[in-house]
Amino acid sequence: TSTLEELSQIGVILLMFIAGLETDIDGFKRSWKASTLVGFSGIIVPFFIGFIAGVIMNMSTIEASFLGLLLSATSVSISVQALKELNKMKSKEGTAILGAAVIDDVVVIIALAFLMSVAGGDVNLSMIILKKVLFFAGAILAAWKLVPLILTKFAPLKVTESVISGGLIICFLFAYMAELTGVAAIIGAYIAGLAINITKFKHEILKKTETISYSLFVPVFFTSIGVKASFEGISQHLSTIIGLSILAILTKLIGAAAGAKLAKFSWSSSLGIGAAMVSRGEVALIIAAIGLESHLISQELFAILVIVVLVTTLVTPPMMKYFFKKSQSQKDIKITA
Repeated sequence: TSTLEELSQIGVILLMFIAGLETDIDGFKRSWKASTLVGFSGIIVPFFIGFIAGVIMNMSTIEASFLGLLLSATSVSISVQALKELNKMKSKEGTAILGAAVIDDVVVIIALAFLMSVAGGDVNLSMIILKKVLFFAGAILAAWKLVPLILTKFAPLKVTESVISGGLIICFLFAYMAELTGVAAIIGAYIAGLAINITKFKHEILKKTETISYSLFVPVFFTSIGVKASFEGISQHLSTIIGLSILAILTKLIGAAAGAKLAKFSWSSSLGIGAAMVSRGEVALIIAAIGLESHLISQELFAILVIVVLVTTLVTPPMMKYFFKKSQSQKDIKITA
């Protein structure tokens, strides 16, 4: 229904707002070189191979680009939990993974904004670039100067939950301005999260936004994904599901691992980093939902991609544990020797 759709949209916006709030900016600063290599190689390899796969599947250039972009996305929420269990969160590998996730999110989101503009029929490239530049310039300026000022003014107000109210106003205002300039609302919400990330109000807003989001709006979004995905006759596409799942796993694993190796990590650590980037999670589901709404992908392909995303999310923790334990064993052997 339209109500489910509207609640789902709020869920998506809040989910991307939380992603911005959770982005480890300090971690990226510490390991920017390794993170940059891992991030970009982990985007380039899945994008081009995904694009070629789309062309082989008789997709149009825009549709094949969309498939490549979806395969380029990553979600490290599952990987972070695995890193905590392996005591790798603050290791060189952990900071490289978190920093690479920052780059992955930003680059894929900007690429999605441009692709959506072209797909919408607005093919005046100079106008597309101008609108995007104006939005991002305005958003960065507002994030730098206005957001800390607004939250500082809201904090002392003698009203209930003034800080979280201010944070949500900023989130939806950025999302609205993004839509107004032809950029997806999720991009505005993500930038709003990044803006609040660098203020002293980050932890309070993150904690309370998660409570609001995960108690209602985010579950509704994931429910709407299930409602939209029609699995009727999906058994006929079993070979496509297997093929795309293998493609999704290998392209991210090899691409990100190659970047880590260039950053002078050992092969086992590089493969562990690559494995951590495999999970597509909620980021890919958001992109898939946008693709379905924009008629960039068919209902059948949407259902296939939902399964592929679930497969990548399930295989990530065991792969990480295997490669990182192998890496630790090699370090122990060297120390013993």
